[in-house]
Amino acid sequence: MDKINKETELFEEVASEMPVDAEANFDGADTEVPLDKNVKLMSPTRMVIRRFFRSKLSVAGLIMLVALFAFCWLGPVFYTQWGEIDIDRSGKYEYSFFTKDTDKNDLGFTQVIVTRNSVNSLASPSESHPLGTDEQGQDILVRLMYGGRLSLAVSFIAVFLTSALGIIMGGIAGYYGGVVDNVIMRICDVLICLPSLPLMLIIGTVLEANKVPQDYYIYLLMGILSVFSWPGMARLVRGQILFLREQEYMVAAEAMGYSTPRKIFKHLIPNILPQILVSMTLSLGGMILSESTLSYLNLGVKAPYASWGTMIEIISKRTDILKSYPYVWIPSGICIIIAVLGFNFIGDGLRDARDPKQRR
Repeated sequence: MDKINKETELFEEVASEMPVDAEANFDGADTEVPLDKNVKLMSPTRMVIRRFFRSKLSVAGLIMLVALFAFCWLGPVFYTQWGEIDIDRSGKYEYSFFTKDTDKNDLGFTQVIVTRNSVNSLASPSESHPLGTDEQGQDILVRLMYGGRLSLAVSFIAVFLTSALGIIMGGIAGYYGGVVDNVIMRICDVLICLPSLPLMLIIGTVLEANKVPQDYYIYLLMGILSVFSWPGMARLVRGQILFLREQEYMVAAEAMGYSTPRKIFKHLIPNILPQILVSMTLSLGGMILSESTLSYLNLGVKAPYASWGTMIEIISKRTDILKSYPYVWIPSGICIIIAVLGFNFIGDGLRDARDPKQRR
């Protein structure tokens, strides 16, 4: 009995300190409890950012990419001993020959040893070359930096081109539907069925036969690869727009007489922007692998300039480098792995942060 009395007194004490509207709720009233003024509501963007940085893999991917970008763009500012196409000619090459000694009456000969400077190729890591030199006598460390600039820049350009084409075509297909949707989707089906790698080899042969400057090979091929890679983004955008175009705000936009481009690109596309960003982030890793593959097949940037793919390509020609000089090709392979893993970690983190229900 005493316990019941104490609980009743405690309940009356708490109820006396509550607002009048809050007490009304106990009587079945519909009045809502007012929020505390000191409580700050968190915006959806801040919630996504907060969930993103709570993921260890997301933070690890971000650190990996920041370190990689700093290495590629800030590294040459501090490491100025060698340039991208500079050749180290400090190697020594000795050869000897015999000459007749005319000071003696007999037929004597004197051996002469001559030392000349030559290309310091395949030099081991040292103070002057922290990662050694390649078969051309060029510093591997500085070529990693400049090669990373090209590989990352080309991949970003290709992803943006792919996304732009996919957003435009998918937005048109999803909004109009009907015949327009069928035509665009059938085009996507045809492009998806085409084998991209053999097609790149054929196009590279055509470019070489028409004497296209080799400096533009990689840009042309990545542009063509973007043209054949947009169906995935178009399908994603189309599916989302088919759902969003029936929402109330789109009915209101239709009633207000907005133009079709405004309804698509100002009201529909912004609402699927998170999905687009996640898809673009995940595509960057695949595009870096595509660029490296094309360069490995001698369809990328040409010597004396470097990319991560061309730095590995030498092992297909010289097996002795693959076996005896791992410092020539392993660093570029490690950079490719770091870039791909970093983009994939960030993409997975963005996907989970945007929709935490997908996490297991």
